[in-house]
Amino acid sequence: TSNCDQLSQIITFLPLSAKTLGITTPRKPVLSVSARKLKDNAADWHNLILKWETLNDAGFTTANNIANLKISLLNKDKIELEGSSPASSENGEKENVEYHKELEVLCEELQATLDGLTKIQVKMEKLSSTTKGICELENYHYGEQSQRPPMFHTWPTAHFYEVSRKLSDMYRQELLLKRTVAEELAHTADRDLSLSYLSMWLHQPYVCSTSKLHLESMLLETGHREL
Repeated sequence: TSNCDQLSQIITFLPLSAKTLGITTPRKPVLSVSARKLKDNAADWHNLILKWETLNDAGFTTANNIANLKISLLNKDKIELEGSSPASSENGEKENVEYHKELEVLCEELQATLDGLTKIQVKMEKLSSTTKGICELENYHYGEQSQRPPMFHTWPTAHFYEVSRKLSDMYRQELLLKRTVAEELAHTADRDLSLSYLSMWLHQPYVCSTSKLHLESMLLETGHREL
C-alpha cells in the first residue's frame, strides 16, 4: 500500500472537523481568514450537535431508570401499608435504604449528563459570539457599502450569525427544560407525570425540526456537503 493510500485510510476514521468535512472545493482557491473561521464554525456546530444527541440519549436512559425506580418504590410502599408483620417491615426498611441509594446514584449520573450538555451549550454560545464578531468586522470593512460579495456561495455573512443565533437559542431553552425535568423527576410521586417528564426529555420540544435544516444548509454553503 502506498503512503497516499495509508493517509486516505487514516483520514477516513478521523473525527469530523473543518479539514475532514470538506467534500467540494470552495469557489475561491484560498479562503479569507473570516471565511475559514465560518467554515470551522460550521464543522464545530455539526460535532457539537452530534455530541448533544449522544448525551441526550444517555440522559434519557438514566431518567427512565429513575422513573421506573420511583414507580417501583411507590408500589412497594402501597403494599406495605396494606398490612405487614414486624419482620417484613424490618426487611422493607432495608430495601428502602437500598432503593434510595440507587436513586441517589442515578440522580448523580443524570446531573453529570446535564453538566456535559451545559458545556456543549456554552460552546454553542461562543460559536454565535464568534460569528457576530465576523459580521461586525465585515461591517467595519465595508462601511455603508450595500454590495458585499458572499464568502462562499450565496449567504451574506449576517445570515451565518442569524442561523447560529437560532440554533444556540433552541439548545439554550432545551437545556433549561432538561434541568427542570431532572429536578422534578426524582421527587414526583405521580406515574403519569413521570412519563410526561420522560417524553419531554426524549422529544426535545425546543429543538425545532428546522434545526437540522439550518445545520445542513450551513454545511452546504461552506462546502462541507456536495451541491
